[in-house]
Amino acid sequence: MSTTHDQNSMNENPINQSDEVMLPRPVRDSQSEMSEIVLPNDANPLGALLGGRLMHWIDLAGAMAAHRHARNYVVTAAIDHMDFWVPVHVGDLVILRSSVNRVFRTSMEVGVKVWVENYIADDCHHVGSAYLTFVAIDAAGRHVQVPAVIPETDDQRRRYDDAGRRREIRRTERERRKANLR
Repeated sequence: MSTTHDQNSMNENPINQSDEVMLPRPVRDSQSEMSEIVLPNDANPLGALLGGRLMHWIDLAGAMAAHRHARNYVVTAAIDHMDFWVPVHVGDLVILRSSVNRVFRTSMEVGVKVWVENYIADDCHHVGSAYLTFVAIDAAGRHVQVPAVIPETDDQRRRYDDAGRRREIRRTERERRKANLR
């Protein structure tokens, strides 16, 4: 066994970038769901979920969808605006659903929708939604191409189109911030 071969294989992508891996994938292949019970350590002194903890869970849920789609390492590049519409309390069940909305060569927009379920009162409410941008990278940190995503439902096609508009807004805002730094 060659040591050079072993070292080289450790530096390659975790997944071979074959033609099959680069075939477009339907949104449903990236759909992910995670659940968390809010514990006292997740809350402020009033028993409400900390916003930072929820944002951490949103990042994890988004990463799951991005990993499933890219079949590669991904890193968070950006998160769009986040509103918290209803409070979440200790003992509540938080449900996070995510999927890839659109792919842009090496990056992808992932939507995450957050729900709170009070299983004792048997009710469920929408807490908020977020759009995150993830970039696929190899083990050396270089950007790698991501397969296209195929929206199959009307809702997925709407999110696909909306993602293109949000990308343009992000680009315009990034250029504005760069100009202000000069």
